Amino acid sequence: MPSTLRARIASTLTAVLTTAALLALPSPAGAEQATDTGEFEQQVLFKASQDPGYACFRIPAVVKTTDGTLLAFAEGRVLNCGDAADIDIVLKRSTDGGRTWGPLQVVNEGGGDTHGNPAPVVDRETGRIVLAETYNTGRTDSAGCTVPCDRTPHLQYSDDDGLTWSRPRDLSDEILPPEWNSWYATGPVHGIQLTRGRHAGRLVLGVNTETWDGSRVSANHAALITSDDGGDHWRIGATDSWPIAADGTFRQKPSEMTLAERTDGSVLVSGREQDGTDLGHRTQAVSRDGGSSFTAPFRDLPDLYTPQVQGSSLRLGDRLLLACPGDPDRRRTMTIRSSYDGGRTWDSVDRGTVVTTDWSGYSDLVRVGRDTVGLMYEGGAVDARDEIRFARFTEDWLKPRRGPDPTTPDLAPHAKGAAVLGGAEQTEGVFGGALDFDGADDAVRLPYRAELPLGTKDFTASLWFRYTAATGEQPLLWMGGIGTSQPQVWLRGEPASNRVQGLITVRDGASAPQSAFVRTTGAYNDGQWHHLALRRGGGALTLFLDGTPISTADVPGSVSRNSPFGVHIGQRMDSRAYFTGSIDEVRVYGRALSDAEITGLRTDNEASARDTVLRLPMDRVSGSH
Repeated sequence: MPSTLRARIASTLTAVLTTAALLALPSPAGAEQATDTGEFEQQVLFKASQDPGYACFRIPAVVKTTDGTLLAFAEGRVLNCGDAADIDIVLKRSTDGGRTWGPLQVVNEGGGDTHGNPAPVVDRETGRIVLAETYNTGRTDSAGCTVPCDRTPHLQYSDDDGLTWSRPRDLSDEILPPEWNSWYATGPVHGIQLTRGRHAGRLVLGVNTETWDGSRVSANHAALITSDDGGDHWRIGATDSWPIAADGTFRQKPSEMTLAERTDGSVLVSGREQDGTDLGHRTQAVSRDGGSSFTAPFRDLPDLYTPQVQGSSLRLGDRLLLACPGDPDRRRTMTIRSSYDGGRTWDSVDRGTVVTTDWSGYSDLVRVGRDTVGLMYEGGAVDARDEIRFARFTEDWLKPRRGPDPTTPDLAPHAKGAAVLGGAEQTEGVFGGALDFDGADDAVRLPYRAELPLGTKDFTASLWFRYTAATGEQPLLWMGGIGTSQPQVWLRGEPASNRVQGLITVRDGASAPQSAFVRTTGAYNDGQWHHLALRRGGGALTLFLDGTPISTADVPGSVSRNSPFGVHIGQRMDSRAYFTGSIDEVRVYGRALSDAEITGLRTDNEASARDTVLRLPMDRVSGSH
């Protein structure tokens, strides 16, 4: 379709879709409904059926101008939903805080090529809106950009509140050095203008790039670019580079970075981590000199659960917000999490506020008013790319800060107590007390520490359980990630299939993930206590049920790599299944126990505690729910 016709159709239709019609759109399936007090409300902002001429809209970014107008940017994907086809940068404006929106504008037409990754930032001193973006040669199928990808950064600006835009100019001479000669991406999320310290007024954006050595991609780079003259000139500031080994493995690939100025004037940089061997799907770094350098390399956050996806951040007083899906495996359950210490720690998923249980992906956050925040995010009942939504909410709508959870002791060396969630109650155990789980929200979760990931080591996991459930997945112990590709270790009952199962999933070098499992021929759901152990060692993976061993071949590799990492008792890592019954004496050893030692665990509670990674007697709970 010719671009002029596409633009004319889009303009005509959006004019017909009046303000009243926009507000009358049904609330997306799975989304929270607006409260009676108006603390939360949302609407569909971009959707192919609503904005003809486009097959798909992706990659949201939003800013508030000095006149108070909200500018919502997105990629208008013409042919399909692929990342490297014919893509325009499009815009809608709101002059009433995001309650209603004007017609779709084409800010930058791809003309068959990819013009995307919008990264806007507002200069509060002049009112100018600066928009960074990235180009590459388009293709007609839905495949990705050919490697090495010919990506180049560009910039536009508006001096009339987003109504009209300058011609794009190529920024390659300023911020594309020769060694960044493959993938290059601006944002995609809003940039920031510093307000504190000697660099106040500086504009800061994030980029991530790759180096091609002539035969393969050999390095990943994360960088900040800065401007001290309102966007007229730019320079490369803080940079963190990670080499890629010949076998294709690397520790980190920080990308799609979102920035927030902390109360002390430093800049917190939070990025997506893509396929690195370090644990976690999000990674962070800090700049204390206005974006000129990082204080230390990026570090992963293993216990911040999210899939591999872009996220967005915003400072709200002394509180930092992070928007990204909460499911550690798939792009769904858009969640707002908070940090009260400048991003050093983040709320766990159970403390976050769920925006929708739908599929959901990329996002951006904007301060709409003194007490109101806007969230622009990809969502859909069937696919996260179905539509782009805009939600408004007040800080009061977010879950309030919660005090410490009750704990149960972990007797492993240097361990802190494990959190007792949902109200799990004490009951009589095999050796002293145990904990009883209601199958709804009860669980025990260990705080992350470096000793918990088992990596490539041999190990033994041991526990006692009793239950009577005849249906449902009954998770007993979960260590690591989740899904078919994330390294993990778990033990669970599967009564509907009449079995108890132990499983490991590993990653070894650049090889595809592999799994090995061992299953019993009974569910052992007779309401009696049973002892269960899973041992990796001697080239075998062995499950012991009341002393009877069942073995299979081990698969070499790490059971804790790449993915988010958690240790849960009575709960799946993604909170989609809970145990109904009682659990006692959970132990994990960083070695393969002998058959005699495993027998000893069944008869002697004082059996060897040497090399315990975790040791939960489950007989005491401190603190109140």
